[in-house]
Amino acid sequence: MNIKTKNIICPTCGKKGTWKPHNESRPFCSPRCKLIDLGDWADEQHRIPGPPLPDEESDMQEKKH
Repeated sequence: MNIKTKNIICPTCGKKGTWKPHNESRPFCSPRCKLIDLGDWADEQHRIPGPPLPDEESDMQEKKH
């Protein structure tokens, strides 16, 4: 069986690595880098562009009226 591998750079630390199907942390070099990235999403340091979400306070006021 011929499994293709690809050279990659970890998005978190910049370390060079290889994209292998058995690497559970891909595209990251390690579980640590994967968790750092997850933490950045949780802290809202990473965002997906889109329209602004309504403010929770204004939603509550609209429901009262």
